[in-house]
Amino acid sequence: MRHILHADFDAFYASVEQLDKPHLRGKPVVVGGSAEGRGVVASASYEAREFGVRSAMPMRTAQRLCPQAVRVGARFERYREISRDVMSIFRDLTPLVEPLSLDEAYLDVTVVVEDDNQPAKIAAALKRRVKDELGLTISVGVATTKSVAKIASDMDKPDGLTVVAPGEERAFLAPLPIRDLWGVGPKTAERLIAAGIETIADIAECDADWLQENFGKHGEQMQRLALGIDDSVVVVSRETKSVSAETTFAQDIGDPDALQEVVDRLSQRVAQQLRRKQLQGRTVKLKLRLSDFTTFTRQRTLPYSVQSAADLSQPAGELLRAELYGGRRFRLIGVGVSGFEQSEAHPDEPHQLRFAGFG
Repeated sequence: MRHILHADFDAFYASVEQLDKPHLRGKPVVVGGSAEGRGVVASASYEAREFGVRSAMPMRTAQRLCPQAVRVGARFERYREISRDVMSIFRDLTPLVEPLSLDEAYLDVTVVVEDDNQPAKIAAALKRRVKDELGLTISVGVATTKSVAKIASDMDKPDGLTVVAPGEERAFLAPLPIRDLWGVGPKTAERLIAAGIETIADIAECDADWLQENFGKHGEQMQRLALGIDDSVVVVSRETKSVSAETTFAQDIGDPDALQEVVDRLSQRVAQQLRRKQLQGRTVKLKLRLSDFTTFTRQRTLPYSVQSAADLSQPAGELLRAELYGGRRFRLIGVGVSGFEQSEAHPDEPHQLRFAGFG
């Protein structure tokens, strides 16, 4: 039997701001860009959430819901610093740590569990150490599977600790809404609700043939998870699938030269990440969002791998120019790379690619 923790900071960015700036404690805090610049909420303190403010909400909406909210700009270097510290604490407990983002991770603590050191005790001690050393709170879910532990960590925020005992997984999940289950997104939820399936118990008790007929293999997986069955393991290292950078404009842009300049700048940022990760890729991607919020991507797979900014910006620019017609104006551009090969060069050393340009 495995014992899994899902540990998640509470309102991470906003909590860090309140930690570093005592005058913000107890006040509604939102982290993100300005309303005038089409900013969005990256994090909202629990004081702000009481007014309905949520992450990913337009800052303009957040300020309308909570006029007294204090907006602060994001400080990602500081957040990464805290993230490194907490991941170090996690790895002191177990080497089996799977970071999901800066502020959350899975921990497999099976080898740490003993008769006098049960999972709930381990989780409580972990919460105390994070609070004592970092001054921040985490919520922890404890279960025998990753999917149940993830759901459990959200049950009693902030500063929560929810333990699902072995054998109680199905009963714990049963009354919860279907959207709480892994893999049930808005479209899947809409189809399930239309069929009268509203709780995780409904999925668990649903006819297996009907689920497979309507959702294929995904239907079978949903039912397994609804029954509390999840064999996925904590993955210590993840293979990088893509590297990208994007920017949202304060005002829509239609000028080709200005747009190309943005592509060049984003290509520089992506190239820096590629060098740092010692990666080179063959597929260059361009993400575009029009003034009416229509979002789409274009990509080109090259006959060779690229890593430099120049080799990224050229195909990305060609993809861009193909979309400049009919007076189109853009509010977002992103540049990305995938289809990686591992580079043997040190990230700080120049790397000679196999081909030096476009053929």
